[in-house]
Amino acid sequence: MVMLSRQFAAMTDRKTITALASLSHPVRLDLFRRLCARFPTAVSAGDLAFHYAVPRSTMTGHLQTLERAGLIRAERRSQFMFYAADKAGTRWLVETMLSNVLGASPELTGQEFEADVPPAKAASSRA
Repeated sequence: MVMLSRQFAAMTDRKTITALASLSHPVRLDLFRRLCARFPTAVSAGDLAFHYAVPRSTMTGHLQTLERAGLIRAERRSQFMFYAADKAGTRWLVETMLSNVLGASPELTGQEFEADVPPAKAASSRA
C-alpha cells in the first residue's frame, strides 16, 4: 500500500514538473495565456504564429510541448492544426498547485479572505 502511494506521488510529481516546465519558456507561457483567454475556441497554428517572431518549426515544438503536458489540445482540420486550452488539464494544474504544491495554505492562496465573507457574497464575488 505504501509503495503504491509513493508510485502515485512520483507520477503526480513528474506530471506536475512536466506541466510547469512546459510553461517555463516565455513563448509557451504566452501561448497558454492566449489559448486560455480564447477558451473554448480553437485557434489555428497560423493565427498563433502571427504573434511571434519564431520559425514555424519552433512554434510547432512549443505547441507540442504544451500538448504533451496536457495543457492544450490539438485538432487537425483538413491541412490545418487548431489548438485550444485543455479544460481538464488546466483545472488539474490549478488544483495541483493549490493542494499539492502550495498545500492549500490560505495565506498563499488568498482563500482566507473568503472565510470572512458570508457565503452568498463569496459566491457572487467569484461569478
